[in-house]
Order: sequence, then C-alpha cells, then structure tokens
Amino acid sequence: MRLQELVQELGTVVGHDVDITSIVYDSREAQPGSLFVAVPGFRFDGHDYAAAAVQRGAVALMVERLLPDLPVPQVVVEDARAALGLVGAAFYGHPSRKLRVIGVTGTNGKTTTTYMIRSILQRAGHTVGLIGTIETVVGNRSSASERTTPESLDLQRILAEMVEEGCDYAVMEVSSHALELKRTDGIAFRCGVFTNLTQDHLDFHKTPEDYFRSKAKLFKQVAGFGVVNFDDPKGLSMAAESKAPVVGYGVEREAQVRAGDVVVEAKGTAYSLHTPWGTARLKLPVTGQFNVYNSLAAAAVCLGEGISLAAVRDGLEALQGVPGRFELIDVGQPFAVIVDYAHTPDGLDNVLRTARAMTAGRVVVVFGAGGDRDRSKRPIMGEIAARLGDLVIITSDNPRSEDPEEICAEIAAGVRRATGSEDYVVEPDRRTAIRLAVASARPGDTVLIAGKGHEAYQEIQGVRTHFDDREEARKALKELYA
Repeated sequence: MRLQELVQELGTVVGHDVDITSIVYDSREAQPGSLFVAVPGFRFDGHDYAAAAVQRGAVALMVERLLPDLPVPQVVVEDARAALGLVGAAFYGHPSRKLRVIGVTGTNGKTTTTYMIRSILQRAGHTVGLIGTIETVVGNRSSASERTTPESLDLQRILAEMVEEGCDYAVMEVSSHALELKRTDGIAFRCGVFTNLTQDHLDFHKTPEDYFRSKAKLFKQVAGFGVVNFDDPKGLSMAAESKAPVVGYGVEREAQVRAGDVVVEAKGTAYSLHTPWGTARLKLPVTGQFNVYNSLAAAAVCLGEGISLAAVRDGLEALQGVPGRFELIDVGQPFAVIVDYAHTPDGLDNVLRTARAMTAGRVVVVFGAGGDRDRSKRPIMGEIAARLGDLVIITSDNPRSEDPEEICAEIAAGVRRATGSEDYVVEPDRRTAIRLAVASARPGDTVLIAGKGHEAYQEIQGVRTHFDDREEARKALKELYA
C-alpha cells in the first residue's frame, strides 16, 4: 500500500511517496518496507527508537516531531497514538466496516457478557469472533489474551483475520484504558454496551469522573444503538452520552429489557425476561444476581440485532459458564470451592453475597489486591470481606513491585475497621493461603478464592511465574479427599 493512501485517512499529504508493506510501533518488529509509528508511552518514547527502526528497514516514519538526519519520509501528526489506529484501519482495509462490532465496557461483567452475546449469536447461526480478557477467538483458533483490549494496530489486524475467516460479528471487551489510550480509534462499532461503573483503576484515571468520561467515549463511536444498565447509578448519565438510540435493561428501574420473578439458587438462576419482543422464562446454568444483569445486557444486544427471543433464550441457557467467573472446583469434597476474578470492591461484594445466599455453613474468603494499582480500594475490600465472610484469609495477588506484606496490611486495616477484631489470617504466600482455606472448610461451607479467576500467573518484582488458583485449589482438595 502506498504511504499517500494511508495518510489520506489523516487528511494530510506526503512529499515523497513510498510502498508500505507493514506498519509497526515497536522498532524491533521493523523490516524492509515498514512504516514505523513513534508512539510516546508512559515509560518509553517511540521517537527515541525511530533510528533503530530505520536501521531495520523502515522506509517511513509517523512522528509527532521531525527527527533530523533520518533519511526517510516523515509524516508529522498531532497524536501518533490516535493516528496508529486510523492508519491501521486503512492498511487492513477497514475490517470493522465489514463486521458488526459489539463493544462491551464497564467495571464488572464485561467478560461474561461477551461470552453470553457470542453464545446467542452462534445459536442464531452467526460466525462470531471474540476479543477479551481471557482469550481472542478467530474462527476455530483461540489464543490467550495479554490485555483486555489489544493495541489499536493489533486490534485492526485481528478484525481483518475475522473477516478472512468469514465472521459476521466481532464481540469485544472495551476497557477504559483502551478508550483513553485511543486503541479503539478507527473502529466502527455497531453496538456499545455499558454494564456498570464502580471503583477501579483510579491509579490511572485519578478521579471517578475521569473514569466515567473514559467509558463514555465508547458511545461516541457507536453507529447503531447502545445498551445501558439503567439500574446502575451512572446508567442514565451514560445513556445521555450516546449519539445513538439506547436500549435500557435492569431489574429495579423501568427498562425496555427487564427481569422479573428472579430466583437465584446455587446451581443456577431463573427469571422472566420481559422485552418489547415478548416474554420468556429463562433458566440459566450460572448463578448470581450479577449474571442476571450480564444476561439482560446480552439479551438486549441480540434482540436489538433482530435475533429471535427463542434464540436468545436458547443461547443463554446453553452457556455453562466462563473460565474463572464463579467457577466451581469440585473433586467430591463436602463443601463448595469457587474461583472468581472479582478484584474490585463491587465485584467482591457481588460474589460474596452470592456465596452467602447459597451457603448453609460458613463463607471462607481468600483474596488480595494488586500492587502498583489503586491503593484506596484495599481497605474497602477488607471491610467487604469482613462483613460478608466468616473467615477472611488475606494473601497476595500480583504484588508487582510492592511488598506483599504491606498490601496485606492495608487490606487488614479495613477488616479491623469493620469488625474491631484481629480475627483474620494474613498469609502472603497465595499457595499456602489456598491450602489453609481448603483445610479449614467444613461440610456445608463455601470457600471463595477471589481476585485472579482465569489468570495463570503471579507477578512479583517484574517476574511472572505460573500460578493458577484453579489448579492450586484442585491440588489442595485432592491432597485431602483423593
């Protein structure tokens, strides 16, 4: 593709045109024929690596400032990060225009909601690609995800692969980081979904208002319709941000798509789905009030897309669960062990309330909080665990560069604030903490291991080592009950 064709997307021209065979933003990936986009980052500035990209064969640069003494055409742009998505879309033939792209944003519930949407669409006969926290699925190929929403150029490449594989839908999680860092620029969204907004990522966004504004950016890109949780305190405000018509869903407030007669049990959830397209009784094989909301969001999307009510019901009832989302670990023990990704105050509150409702005995909770992230939520999560759990075991959860014991101490302050006692356990070693929880459980109890869910690593001092809560729970259970 000619450089001039690419920069037309930016409304600019070049003095010297060249053939572009690839676009890169990492100088190590440059090769003969590459356009290198110099993106300023938080730790490194791509401009500092432009010379290395040219040495590797880059034939053009996209920069925010001219770089002297580099003998290749330089396209100067105001925002290289935004330009990366736009030229990436052009390079890959604007794949989002050939798909129906559904983006799901919100603090909690994004992953499960995308899986539910995909299940319904597949039941209705569609070929669906998936991009999210757990995996990226293109055709019959699945690969583990490094981040919830890939970098803009990688995102365009993935969407192009979906087009090649014959997908007609792409369902993707859209993180607030991705929206703020313009990773979704250049994507034509058919539908945008807002699940909820609770405390998270304040290390990045600084204030709840900034966090809200980042989420709202999705609804500026939606061309078809929006789907919004009207029960969430920010739901109506989010709906007002949408340029497209909005379908509301909820349980408490009046909404177009609504759940009534909700019954939440240990092995599943049932409710009556009321919609402008009719009413159906659903029996979901997943439990929890939060899954009522996730399924309502998925139903609203698919009904808005013209999928039949019967296919919506069948698709939701067919989904047995999502990895690491209230996932039951069972080797025949006389108590429940559940692994969940809950790593925010609201997420922990939701899963603990669900565990409490289905438990005849005690609720034992194992959890921690990530290092180098929002510290303010640590004591809040400690309070929640103390109020809703009977035995609280505080441990590490990706401490990164921080001291795990100091993170645990900040969580423990919240436990003491809620109970006024020292009746909790601190065990920074997560493997040992899981074994303590399993060993302490009695018949009829529930052990909730929260925070990591599907993640299969621990990150300590910049090093990631393999660690999977589900594997560790099974090992601990088999040691006791094999």
